[in-house]
Amino acid sequence: MRKTFAVLIVLFTLAGCRRNVREGTDWPAYGGNKAGNRYSTLAQINLRNVSQLKVAWMYDARDGGQAGKQPREIECQPIVVHGILYGTTPELKLFALDAATGRQLWLFNPSAKQQGYNSMNRGVDYWEDGDDRRILYPAGPNLYAVDAMTGQPVTGFGNNGKVDLHTGLENDRYGIKDLAITATSPGVIYKDILVMGSTVSEMGDALPGHIRAFDVRTGKLLWIFHTIPQPGDAGYDTWPRDAYKKIGAANCWAGLVLDDKRGVVYFGTGAPAVDFYGGTRTGMNLFADCIIALDVTTGHLKWYYQLTHHDLWDNDIPCPPNLVTVMHNGKKTDAVVQTTKDGLIYVLDRDSGAALFPVEERPVPTTSLPGEHPWPTQRFPLKPAPLTRQFISNADLPDSVLFPDSYRWARQQYSELQHGQKFMPPSLQGTLYIGISGGAEWGGSAVDTGGVLYQNVSEMPWKVRMVDLATSLRETTSRGNALYVTNCSVCHGVDRKGGGFPNLLHVDERLSAADISGILQNGRGRMPPFQSLPEWDRNSIIQFLLNKEGKAERNGMEGKDEHSDKGMLDAGNTGFPYVPPYMRGSGGKFRDSSGYPGLRPPWGTLNAVDLNSGDYVWRAPLGEYPALKKKGIPATGTENSGGPLATAGGLVFIAGTEDEKLRAFDSHTGKVVWEYQLPYGAFATPITYSVDGRQYIAIAAGGVRNNHKPGGYYIAFALPKTDL
Repeated sequence: MRKTFAVLIVLFTLAGCRRNVREGTDWPAYGGNKAGNRYSTLAQINLRNVSQLKVAWMYDARDGGQAGKQPREIECQPIVVHGILYGTTPELKLFALDAATGRQLWLFNPSAKQQGYNSMNRGVDYWEDGDDRRILYPAGPNLYAVDAMTGQPVTGFGNNGKVDLHTGLENDRYGIKDLAITATSPGVIYKDILVMGSTVSEMGDALPGHIRAFDVRTGKLLWIFHTIPQPGDAGYDTWPRDAYKKIGAANCWAGLVLDDKRGVVYFGTGAPAVDFYGGTRTGMNLFADCIIALDVTTGHLKWYYQLTHHDLWDNDIPCPPNLVTVMHNGKKTDAVVQTTKDGLIYVLDRDSGAALFPVEERPVPTTSLPGEHPWPTQRFPLKPAPLTRQFISNADLPDSVLFPDSYRWARQQYSELQHGQKFMPPSLQGTLYIGISGGAEWGGSAVDTGGVLYQNVSEMPWKVRMVDLATSLRETTSRGNALYVTNCSVCHGVDRKGGGFPNLLHVDERLSAADISGILQNGRGRMPPFQSLPEWDRNSIIQFLLNKEGKAERNGMEGKDEHSDKGMLDAGNTGFPYVPPYMRGSGGKFRDSSGYPGLRPPWGTLNAVDLNSGDYVWRAPLGEYPALKKKGIPATGTENSGGPLATAGGLVFIAGTEDEKLRAFDSHTGKVVWEYQLPYGAFATPITYSVDGRQYIAIAAGGVRNNHKPGGYYIAFALPKTDL
């Protein structure tokens, strides 16, 4: 009791003495502000003194050291309000820290027993009305409201402090509460309205990705915008008539931004389910792959702009847009800027959705798999120029002198695969793409007050080879094998090699049956839970993955219960869950035997683009490989994850690289002016804030990604007090 009272005294003292700090000292929202610009006017840390930055504090966010558990990374960009920092742990507990010292003030555990608990979290929302101050954040399939001062659930919100994210998505689909949903990114708040996107499955059991608004005070559902239109909705005629009953996704998983003055929310949506094949969804498929503007009070559509028609390439819009003001045709124009996975930059008028720079609609290949209906044209922005290569040519293969083995391997692969154009439909032969993972990603971009955009990108080629699912099922050796093919192969491949996802060929060397069971039930990271599968079917998959199938499983159907067919439907089934006739069977990230991308560098860059003119200011490699540096090979850049932070001190801070460094770039020249070797990889986006006149840079160092050692820390940097 005495300890609790002391913590409350500290909290109310912190809040009381900092409620009137000057604007710009906190980092109160995901992306820094409701416009999502990841920019701060703070300039105490600047080009002259950034070399003096030191670690100010570290907070251990690990949950009991994660003993006996598979480690998980942190992608959370924390917020700071009234001198208190709020973030999440690897297990999605919510915490509050004194932002000046890193001392924990409270810790909230949503529920260790809840289903779908093992999702990812990238940020939280803050709302206040007088003394009523709340943190709202998603964990698993629930949206929580937590008292920002005490860490206790707000009991008047929803059901004792939480709202089920299945709310409002009910239709004819069976067992809706068993279907995966969470939200990896926070929503945006306008007055008392919280607008949320969601993360759902990308397979045939996907829920629709509708945008919803909830009352911040009560948790009541206020409105729904159907991203897969229903009868009477705009865009309904861009799908088959019953698509809304069985097609899912087209969701906003990347986050939203808000124009408070206009009362308009802006966001991007992802591809429809399933990835890489759309035979049952003839048409352009609005509102998938769109930038969308909605009236935040009513949910009514203001405008939309579709970037990819009838998506066959998993071309999700990967990050929130930015709201900026630029000089266009000699006058100030409010704009929406969206960067993409395929390395494009769209600059649209904020009121009309019209492109400010030229965009061409060009014919694209339409030769495709049986039953497919590729859209005959796609959009190509002419300016700004793409951030990445748009396709892979012979000239893009690894340097034959510097990387002779990689060149020979890539050259052989290149000769066997379809290549040379951007929008080639996926094929049984296999196709080489760039942009499936890469370009811009969920970390987003930063924009300064002069209209310069800073965006990190990866250039990671992918090989996608489709398989005829009916043939694959005939070739399976057991029921577990067949269940794996229909439920898991779209990500991990029929061959279990993973590509851009975990390799499952030797999963028994790192995971137990209990570990895999937990992942299938609860999901982990990007993988959704498979709660709709009966326990018998989940066990069959586990036994197959661990190479422990008994005679009954190998023979096929012995012991199955009456619901087992939910997990293993006929290939080409058009009901719900939908099982496509063709799925991604092998491929994934196109890496050589050393793990380097199978094309010549750069493999990762940080870019500065003047949005007023559409011209590049500079472009610099982001990250390096020590082994290549020792050979005298110039910085190649690395695959990177997380986003940039720009400040009025003339700096751009960014981590996210394979070499586990946090760097500061000169925002005018692109030169690295400071770097720090982190103890763990920081695959997240940094923030900055000021407490009692001292500026801090903070970032989550979670590690884990791409087999990096696990971390689980938040680290803050500041100038020595003697230099202030």
